[in-house]
Amino acid sequence: MFDPFFEQLPPTLPLSLESEASTLDMGRLIKNHWARLIILSAAGWQVGAAVEGFFWPKFFWDFQTKGLNRIVSPVPILQIINLVFGLVTLAWEWPLKPLAGTIAHRSIALRLLLYPLGVVTCALMYQSFDPAVYYFIGIVAYFWAYSEGEIVCPQPWTLPKRPGRGKV
Repeated sequence: MFDPFFEQLPPTLPLSLESEASTLDMGRLIKNHWARLIILSAAGWQVGAAVEGFFWPKFFWDFQTKGLNRIVSPVPILQIINLVFGLVTLAWEWPLKPLAGTIAHRSIALRLLLYPLGVVTCALMYQSFDPAVYYFIGIVAYFWAYSEGEIVCPQPWTLPKRPGRGKV
């Protein structure tokens, strides 16, 4: 009835105080870096989808109405908006040297205001509907970071310094 395999296993040892202290001192998830990576992926995908939309224009919601097909053809308005928004987002999130450390680069609140526009423009075009989902996930991660008081460091891809402990 009882499996003899389990009788051969050594009993688990309690954690020592040293190992408990080291696990409590481990790093935490930096949500704004995680959100930045998600948004970078979405922006790259958005740029690719916008370029593809120039060759195969399709409005995502055309099964509901054909009236909005005019924003994708004959003049590619939505594709241009997606391309510009994707390139600006890539430049903002990486960031380019002129943007690094500026107030716009360090502001999570500004991202929370502008990225929903990216979600809307992505959701309207057929090729870029999937990046809209990633933008939304990135916005949720940025909101999480903002609500916990995280900051974006002036120097890109660095960690904030803790007072009295040096670098994290």
